[in-house]
Amino acid sequence: MGIRKVLTDGDETLRKKSRKVEKIDDRTITLLDDMSETMYAENGVGLAAPQVGVLRRVIVMDIGEGLLELINPKIISKKGAQIKAEGCLSVPDVFGEVKRPDSVVVSAMDRKGKKIRIEGSGLLAVCLCHEIDHLDGILFTDKVIKYIEPDTDKI
Repeated sequence: MGIRKVLTDGDETLRKKSRKVEKIDDRTITLLDDMSETMYAENGVGLAAPQVGVLRRVIVMDIGEGLLELINPKIISKKGAQIKAEGCLSVPDVFGEVKRPDSVVVSAMDRKGKKIRIEGSGLLAVCLCHEIDHLDGILFTDKVIKYIEPDTDKI
């Protein structure tokens, strides 16, 4: 496993649409391992493959409930709305309020190719939407309602 460089806003890779993973092979497993190691090293809660320069539909996240690894994630339903503060490893030191669904259902595959379904609300819904947006070349700053100053007491 290895820590990869996180691309930052301005790198054109972040604005490209990722390709579907057709076959889960050793490269895919290495990508998942490297992404989770990178996410934890950077103190993030989620990371999408384009953020480490790989245009594949792969995301990892951990909102404090354990690691989730999703291959070819797709939102199949969403309900409600919530406005929460977001930040991003690819847009350092920028925070803003973003309107997202309150709950989502996502279909994906795990690292073994097994189809899985994730139902998430609150922070999990925000993180799923944020990371899946990355796969389509969308940054949270494209959806910011209002920029906010970071709470330096919590940093």
